[in-house]
Amino acid sequence: MSNIAYLVSDIHAPSHTFVRREIAALRALGVEITPYTIRREASAGDAVENLLGRSFITYIAALSWAFFTRPRRFAAAWLFALRHRVPGAKALIWSQFHFVEAMLLARLLRRAGASRLHNHFANSGATVGLIAARYSQLPWSLTLHGISETDYPAGLLLAEKLEQASFVACASYFMRAQAMRIVAPSHWGKMAVVRCGIDLSVLPKAHPHTERAPPKIICVGRLSPEKGHFGLLDALASIASEGAEFELIIVGDGPTGPSIKLRASQLGLVERIRFAGALPEAETLAEISASDLLVLPSLMEGLPVVLIEAMALHRPVVASQVAGIPELIDDSGAGLLFTPSDWEDLARKLSALFAVRSEWPLMGDAGRIKVENEFRIELSAAQMARLFSGEILT
Repeated sequence: MSNIAYLVSDIHAPSHTFVRREIAALRALGVEITPYTIRREASAGDAVENLLGRSFITYIAALSWAFFTRPRRFAAAWLFALRHRVPGAKALIWSQFHFVEAMLLARLLRRAGASRLHNHFANSGATVGLIAARYSQLPWSLTLHGISETDYPAGLLLAEKLEQASFVACASYFMRAQAMRIVAPSHWGKMAVVRCGIDLSVLPKAHPHTERAPPKIICVGRLSPEKGHFGLLDALASIASEGAEFELIIVGDGPTGPSIKLRASQLGLVERIRFAGALPEAETLAEISASDLLVLPSLMEGLPVVLIEAMALHRPVVASQVAGIPELIDDSGAGLLFTPSDWEDLARKLSALFAVRSEWPLMGDAGRIKVENEFRIELSAAQMARLFSGEILT
């Protein structure tokens, strides 16, 4: 299969491990992939081309090349960049930066002999990719992940991106439904569900379940309002008042970190909580494996990879019934769902799990089977390869 370019806003981000995993799996299938990132490379010698952080001369050279090589396409791409933006003077200025980045990308794509361009996330990086693909007259495709891509400002531009894409890979049926509702039915056929697969071979060995006391609960995610940490603390304080024993490990950092720690102190939970901070992927997986169950109290999500990883590690899970999560925690018996923002319901579900600790190994096994059947990276990569070859998936 001819060279396919991948563009991500920050391919080196810890939260984008699954993109790097997808690229590796596609290469293992014989697909030639050239990755690009908007932001500066993470380290010297990295094989990923970056669009930002280059010399002024580089951008002038790219603009000059684009204009003198294809002046009509240059003008059309510039007009598209002016139009494909949200309202306001700031967005107008940013559209010009996006255009310059797109012309640099177009030049790099030409040098690499790329046959198509694929973006992960419908954000400003996808805007850069779409402009570059239009100028280069390359097919352009997109992977949708979470509900934030339908929010402002990205959501205002999403319909046109979906219409322009040759295909749209959606991480969940929920996200495919959100995409379908904003475009005409004539575009529905090019939307396929492709899971964010994980590599089971690199996971640490799962620790056996024991009925030790107290149980270790782990919560992994950015410390930001939409992740629901404050509600989790309220739920835990409720079950603690009824005599429940537990230890909570919080992995992640972010803007609400100080407020979460203050709330934990106010609720008398400080002695029960370990704030581990942001950890590398391997250390995060080790923490999950060493815990007894994972809880995800989010108010907004897509289909979180951390839930898939926890289930692959035989951990029972408790999560809010939002977006694509019910597609993962279904009737297989791998975990429990609670009503989003209903912290009393979360407390009830945690208490219910604590009462059946002997069943946790069976729940863990059910989760592992679910992941093996639907969320292996080999399955996801094979689907992407078929889409790149022009096959329509249903």
